[in-house]
Amino acid sequence: MIKFSTFNPIRTTIKKMKRVTVNTYRKDKYYPRVVRAAGKILARADVVAPIEILIEMGNLSKKNYEAWRKGKVPFLERVFEGNISKANRILRIIGFHAHDLNMVPKITHYHQWGKGKKRALQFSKSGDKKLEEAYSRHYLWNQSPEKKQEIIERAKAEQVI
Repeated sequence: MIKFSTFNPIRTTIKKMKRVTVNTYRKDKYYPRVVRAAGKILARADVVAPIEILIEMGNLSKKNYEAWRKGKVPFLERVFEGNISKANRILRIIGFHAHDLNMVPKITHYHQWGKGKKRALQFSKSGDKKLEEAYSRHYLWNQSPEKKQEIIERAKAEQVI
C-alpha cells in the first residue's frame, strides 16, 4: 500500500492575509499610503472621502471615476485597480484612521452625473449595504486649524513601506 503525503507546497507558500482590526491596522502595508493620501486631501479640504483616497493612492483613475459617475460603468469596483479584497482592506484602514483623527463620519449619496434621470450609483457588485456605506462615508474635519496642520505634517513624514 502506497501512502501519500498530505503536504501541499502551494498551500504552505501562500500567506493568509490577516483581518484588519483596530489593533493591527497601523501595521498594515497600506497604512502609510492611506495616511499620506488623507494628509494631502486634508491640506486642500476639510472633508476626506474614501474615493478621493483611492484616487490619491493610484488605485482608481480619475478617468474611470468619471466614467462611473456618468453611469458608463455599472459599479465602481469594476474599475478599481487591484483586487476587491485590497479595496475592502483600504476602506477599513480609512475608517480606523479617520476615527483616530476624531473626524465626523457622514454618509453621502452618490448620483449619476449628466442629463437624464439621476440614478443612485453603486460601488460594489454585490450591493452589500455595509460595503456601500463604507465607500460613501465621508469624514469631516471638526478641530482647530493648528491640529489639522500638525496632522498634515505628520502625514508628509510617514515612511513608505
